[in-house]
Amino acid sequence: MTAPQSAGGQSALDRSRVLLARAGWLPIGVAVVSALVFLLVRGHLIDDTYITLSYARNLAFHGQWGLLAGDNANTATSPLNVLCLAALTFVVRDAVFAAGLLYVAGQVALVLALRRLGAATGLPGWFPVLTITALTVNPLLVSSIGMEVGLGAAGLAWLLVLSVERRPFAFGLVAGALALVRVDLLIFVAVIFVARRRFWVGARRSVRGAVLVAAPWFGFSWVMLGAAVPDTLVIKTLQGARQAWGKWEFGNGPGLYWQGMPGQTVLSFLPVGLALAAGLRWLIPVVRGNAAGLRLLPFAVLAVAGAVYSLAYVQLKVPPYHWYYGPGIVAATVFACAVTAGLARRAERGVSLFVVVALIVGSVAGYARAGVPRDFAPLTSNYTSSKQYAEIGRELARLARGRTVASADEIGVLAYTCDCAIIDVFSDRGRMPQEIDELESRSGRLSRGLLRVNFAFFDYTVRPRYLDLALRRINGTPPPDYLATWTISSPLAGTSQLYLVPAS
Repeated sequence: MTAPQSAGGQSALDRSRVLLARAGWLPIGVAVVSALVFLLVRGHLIDDTYITLSYARNLAFHGQWGLLAGDNANTATSPLNVLCLAALTFVVRDAVFAAGLLYVAGQVALVLALRRLGAATGLPGWFPVLTITALTVNPLLVSSIGMEVGLGAAGLAWLLVLSVERRPFAFGLVAGALALVRVDLLIFVAVIFVARRRFWVGARRSVRGAVLVAAPWFGFSWVMLGAAVPDTLVIKTLQGARQAWGKWEFGNGPGLYWQGMPGQTVLSFLPVGLALAAGLRWLIPVVRGNAAGLRLLPFAVLAVAGAVYSLAYVQLKVPPYHWYYGPGIVAATVFACAVTAGLARRAERGVSLFVVVALIVGSVAGYARAGVPRDFAPLTSNYTSSKQYAEIGRELARLARGRTVASADEIGVLAYTCDCAIIDVFSDRGRMPQEIDELESRSGRLSRGLLRVNFAFFDYTVRPRYLDLALRRINGTPPPDYLATWTISSPLAGTSQLYLVPAS
């Protein structure tokens, strides 16, 4: 009897090892690939990423919430992204390295959620691999690394998992975390929540979970930082109202990127077209009551939530910052891959799979075509590369010698590398009262009331910082009194001169 028991035990042990191996290779593989991706892109992290990194570094090293050391501000759109980066920066002592660690962690969390969704909906085992690959190489998402898009994607995937599994309290916890990633992601939360069958069951537990996670931060921010919602809500809304980007806004923004980066723009937004085609194909079996089609309903809900989210941004008419399109593209990509994996007919599945793989190969080829390492992200609206901004920032530190410098619209890399006071509305809280007043004057009664509640504890006595110097981006005749000049260029903005002049 002993030998058979031992053999049986050994067999069970072997099976356990096989299962563990199968369970473990995917997150490990994703972590390794994601680390390599970050090593490629770290040289062209966009300017707004460095705003987040400056917040994280100041919080980690100085215990201060602000873009500049010594000055408080509330222009970090994603509190949770900053908090996570700050915790990692405190340990590793380098904010860029911390961004890489958080990106890898987010990718692993995302693929684990995709695998769990695939298993719950009966999709083949290659579904999470296909989906995470398509997301990883998408040019717009690559260009958003370091921003909150990746953290939001992982949160949305887990929100969908917990919705499918009917775990209301955990659903609420993730919903609260998503509110801290970006408050506008609550649009996704609302759509996914309401789309559940008998959504009201466990609703109180979901609300309690969300409040438990989100309320402490929003309460702290409201009282201590002077606004529950980050000041970027006011800044970016006013940019749209002032037509800071000319005729370009979220609704027609892809046309702007097409002008300077047509191939990368097509590859970035093509998943939206694929999702529309997949939606039409998915509806056919669903209308007929096909069980396999109905199993994909959670993915369809995610795609609908992405569409609602994008339509809300169209209505707001905010400038077309490329990462604003990220959540919609993530939702579209996940849905398109889910429908591809769920197609019953082998030939039809093969064609759909070929299209997705071709998109992946095209994205990789398009990235490499500009040479590796690249100077610019695949999609960027910055005036020059982060590498050149870093060089300018170091020179500016020597030229400014402790004096304040007004920014020329882009502040992230300069503030991170200069270690001097680069001033604009993102860094100087004293410039916010004028912005708040202007937005109130442009708003209706309800919006005006909400703004006043949001800024109920705002300190309106803070004055703008005095400016000694200013950066000016000029295409024509140089100013007569400039102290330094740099030639800057980018795929979208073209070539211009950046001048350092005395502040007027």
